[in-house]
Amino acid sequence: MTPRRKRLTAVILVLAGVSVAAVLALRAFRDSVVLYYTPTELVAGKANGKRAVRLGGMVTKGSIVRQPGSLALKFEVTDFVRTVTVHYSGVLPDLFREGQGVVVHGSLKNGEFMADEVLAKHDEKYMPPNMAGKMPPPPGA
Repeated sequence: MTPRRKRLTAVILVLAGVSVAAVLALRAFRDSVVLYYTPTELVAGKANGKRAVRLGGMVTKGSIVRQPGSLALKFEVTDFVRTVTVHYSGVLPDLFREGQGVVVHGSLKNGEFMADEVLAKHDEKYMPPNMAGKMPPPPGA
């Protein structure tokens, strides 16, 4: 083999190795992506029930129902167009309350959202830049 052919073979092998590594890395990243949806998008079926997603909106006033003697509760999250019932069992953040912004992590099962994490927003006016156009303003705002 000539030196030129050896270099060409080495370059091809390096490119093949880098390509395989890139494909494996992209597959790993795809599995760890968690998408954010509003209740309207969730009800419309944009999220499949197989993956965990984040649901964001406002906790509907008067919707929090606690089960006595346990940490389980259910509440409704709204984007002022649609409402989704959320079931959660665990300790809630201090800022969680009715009329407050919330982001819940979990999955949709049988039309209801089963949350495994609840995050409360500290300011109902805050909106991530990519979500600013997805949720309409609250009535009267």
